[in-house]
Amino acid sequence: MSSDNRKNLQQELGMEIRALQTAVDSFDAAAAERLGVNRTDLHALDVLMQRESAAPSELGAALGLTTGSVTALLDRLDKLGYVTRSPDPKDRRKSVVRPTPEAVRAVGELFGPLAEDGFRQVARYTAEQLELLLDFLRSSRRLQEEHLDRIRP
Repeated sequence: MSSDNRKNLQQELGMEIRALQTAVDSFDAAAAERLGVNRTDLHALDVLMQRESAAPSELGAALGLTTGSVTALLDRLDKLGYVTRSPDPKDRRKSVVRPTPEAVRAVGELFGPLAEDGFRQVARYTAEQLELLLDFLRSSRRLQEEHLDRIRP
């Protein structure tokens, strides 16, 4: 492969990554609107769904929010019926936040079909190709996280 062709492919890859980020961002904005939440609230729901539960302090750390901002966020999600807060069984001074079945259902209706189509789409790749894609995505995520740490106050 010529160096010009490699450079063109790298530029095309960069453009496709940006287009993917824009598409994901647009989908997330539409999903947040459908759920009646803002983007930060949607991100909080995603964190809770991945972890199944979290302490408010853990949620704040994952989202880069202050204690007061997390409290306001949880108040909004609680009012919509998307989260529950209960005492931590290990330390009753703390609380545990969990997504409600309503939140799981509502988020699943929006993101479930996307995930199912995505699974069907990647079925065409060999195990070796999937390993390459995973390596690329993991290194790209780490790069984003490193630069987030660089610019976040």
